[in-house]
Amino acid sequence: MSGNAARLNAISSIVSAPDIVSGIDFVSSPTSSVWGDNVFSLNEMAKRLPKSTFKSLKKTITSGEQLDITTADAVAEAMKTWALGKGATHYAHVFYPLTGLTAEKHDSFFDPDGDGGTIATFAGSALIQGEPDGSSFPNGGIRQTFEARGYTIWDVTSPAYIIENVNGTTLCIPTAFVSWTGEALDKKTPVLRSMQALNKQTQRVLKFFGTDGPFVSATAGAEQEYFLIDNHFFYSRPDLLACGRALFGSPPPKGQEFDDHYFGAIPERVQAFMFEVERECFKLGIPSKTRHNEVAPGQFEIAPVFEYANVATDHQQMMMTILKKVATKYGMACLMHEKPFAGVNGSGKHVNFSMGSSAAGNLFDPGDTPAENAQFLVFCAAMISAVYKHAKLLRAVVASASNDHRLGANEAPPAIISIFLGAELNEIMEAIVNGGTVKSKKSSLSVGVDVLPPIPKHSGDRNRTSPMAFTGNRFEFRAVGSSQSIAGPMVALNTIMAEALDEAATMLEAADTGTPEKLGKAVAAYVKKIWTECSSVVFNGDGYSDDWHKEAERRGLPNLKTTADALGVYLDKTYTDLFEKYGVLSERELHSRYEVYAEQYIASVNVESNLVVEMAKTMIFPSAVRYQGELAGSLAALKAIGIEADHDTVLMVTGLIKDLQDSVAVLEDLKHKEHETDGVQAHSLFIKEKILPQMLVIREKVDALEGVVADNLWPLPTFQEMLTIK
Repeated sequence: MSGNAARLNAISSIVSAPDIVSGIDFVSSPTSSVWGDNVFSLNEMAKRLPKSTFKSLKKTITSGEQLDITTADAVAEAMKTWALGKGATHYAHVFYPLTGLTAEKHDSFFDPDGDGGTIATFAGSALIQGEPDGSSFPNGGIRQTFEARGYTIWDVTSPAYIIENVNGTTLCIPTAFVSWTGEALDKKTPVLRSMQALNKQTQRVLKFFGTDGPFVSATAGAEQEYFLIDNHFFYSRPDLLACGRALFGSPPPKGQEFDDHYFGAIPERVQAFMFEVERECFKLGIPSKTRHNEVAPGQFEIAPVFEYANVATDHQQMMMTILKKVATKYGMACLMHEKPFAGVNGSGKHVNFSMGSSAAGNLFDPGDTPAENAQFLVFCAAMISAVYKHAKLLRAVVASASNDHRLGANEAPPAIISIFLGAELNEIMEAIVNGGTVKSKKSSLSVGVDVLPPIPKHSGDRNRTSPMAFTGNRFEFRAVGSSQSIAGPMVALNTIMAEALDEAATMLEAADTGTPEKLGKAVAAYVKKIWTECSSVVFNGDGYSDDWHKEAERRGLPNLKTTADALGVYLDKTYTDLFEKYGVLSERELHSRYEVYAEQYIASVNVESNLVVEMAKTMIFPSAVRYQGELAGSLAALKAIGIEADHDTVLMVTGLIKDLQDSVAVLEDLKHKEHETDGVQAHSLFIKEKILPQMLVIREKVDALEGVVADNLWPLPTFQEMLTIK
């Protein structure tokens, strides 16, 4: 396939490599048998804790009540004993700073006993609180460099777990991370706060429908897409290594145009990798459910069953770590970037959002007859209201330099946030407003083959182009990027739903709801109000079409196309007031997130632009000049024997080389000017308007050269090689 010696050696190594044997017998020890083995679960607690302690702890976990700290010593002792039995020597408070990555500091259980030996200790105080240095994590101006104190605080609602390494194991304790003044420096703290706010307002609504019970939580299930490529290729591409995406590269001759990869047979090596990923997930209590090929060659998906939002958020971070770790074991790199390869589909992370409790069930489940399900209609209308009023926020929480490459292309939802309901729900809403009736009941669908049974028909089709789509019993937020934490989207969804339900509860409380008939009228009045005010955000058509962009503009829906446009939402007083009202984020905490995310955007593009210059100068230019020299030498040799050859190719290559040099010089000049910008907002806009477009100009020249330079001289593994050779 390749004439380049280094690339040919890489391909040969991949093709001739023996199958990797994991050392696990999946038949005699099936994955199902290891479920929760490495989790300090409720079952494990019940076996190891005094009954009164367990009862108190369980109440905190299931009802959201404040932890009785007097139970901490007993829990710590039981947790330590369990962890030591699993071979643990250290424990770590695990938290998620604003980088979106995982952070942890490991401390040993063992202390000198004074008699020449050691003793394992783990006090309740060490379980509840840790004190890592907070000065080196992004804080957006909340802290000065010399203000180093930060606290990690045990999140009892997310179970502790064991992480295995070839040389030992570590007890990991999920924690929140705050400054010494109590301000949130992490992703988890606002998730927990927003869950409290959502529960409070949901309970106010549910009392009208006879439900007054356990904590109502948001639930989430995140469909994780990713690419796998062989490590021989990965380590041969400086851009993939440093940026997670290929900064140069032409689309492969055969991409996804045959639609043959989606749900296709999973390659043997990849399936072996998937088996081990699922086993590692199961050991940690992560309910992995689905695996399949995605649309692009080399692209795959793993999806779990939904869980309560804070646990789902933790598990999603853990799943990304597992994917990367196991991929390395199988000689591959797992790419989470939203657009690692231009010309084929990028990767997203569809977040399935719902809410409910053991008493209320799933509050987005329409039941058998949605037209009669007043409770469902209230919550559905609240969601419409929330998305309509806060579309800008939903766009902001998925904003990143990497997700900008995906959103708005004909593979992912547009940056315009709209909501898809489906034909039946749309009809019901219209009927409530216009006073009509709807015959809404579940029907079956015959496929016209006698041996195949009729199947239940859903109340609406799926719309893959919508950023927020109702899919039967949940709303699927499809704009989230594959590399992102789902914490930000969950905080936004929880908070805007809390506000919408606050409005619903206030309206119902002011109405006469003394009889079922009167309650029905009050519900209809609320739904009518929301539909009249907010239905412009509902769109059931093709979100990819140019017509929708024009229609969305006519409707007045925001279209924040890039991260530089979207991040300013964090500074909007509307959102300062919103988050402060519901106790989720203070003004300082919210503004700090703007600073952090803007700086991350700037840093990401800076790394990429630096690498564009370096690779263009040190890899692409030398290869192109060598080819230019070969062409010139051939022409000279032909001329020496009296043959006049065609000069078109050498002239074209010479022109592309000159264009490449000129465009790199322009980018270097822009990068000098970039440092003259004043503040992160101006800097972000400069990157959007100047740096990124010039990087694309350079890419066009490089990709054109890839198409003409002799294959044996081209220095980078090609998309065809990386995406097809497994």
